[in-house]
Amino acid sequence: MPAFAQGDGDIFVTSPVAERTRFLWFAPLLVTMAGGMQEFIVEYLPILVFLAIAVGMAIVILAASYVAAHHYPDNEKLSPYECGFDAFSDARRQFDVRFYLVALLFIIFDLEVAFLFPWAVALGEIGVFGFWSMMIFLVILTVGFIYEWRKGALEWE
Repeated sequence: MPAFAQGDGDIFVTSPVAERTRFLWFAPLLVTMAGGMQEFIVEYLPILVFLAIAVGMAIVILAASYVAAHHYPDNEKLSPYECGFDAFSDARRQFDVRFYLVALLFIIFDLEVAFLFPWAVALGEIGVFGFWSMMIFLVILTVGFIYEWRKGALEWE
C-alpha cells in the first residue's frame, strides 16, 4: 500500500516496491506507476524479452561471421562490379528524376495501404465513424493517384 511522505516541502509517494528497488534507476518510475500501470508494463515484458533476444542474436551472428570469415581481398574482389561488366562511367553521374519520382510514389502508396491493415482489424470496434473516416482517406488517396496518372507521372517513355 503506497504511503505519502513529506520532505523538503515536497510530497512524494513511497511504497514497498520503491523501497526494494531504490537502487535501480527506474525506481521513481515504479513509484509513480503504482497499481495499474505496473500491470500494463508487465504485459509488454514478453515483447522486451523478444527484442533483447533478437538484438543479442544479431550481435552474436555478426561477431561470429566477422571472426570466422577469411579476410584476404585481392584485386578481383576489390574491383567495382556492375552487372558483370567493368564500370564504364563515374558513379556520380546524374540520374533521370523519374527514378526518384517512381520510388517516392511507391513509398507513399505503400505506406498508405499499410494503414488499411490495422483499420481492418479494428473495424468492429471503431464503428461507423471509423468506417467513414477510412472511406474519406481512400477517396483522397484515389484522387491523388488519378491526378498523378493524368499528369503522366507513371508513364515511362
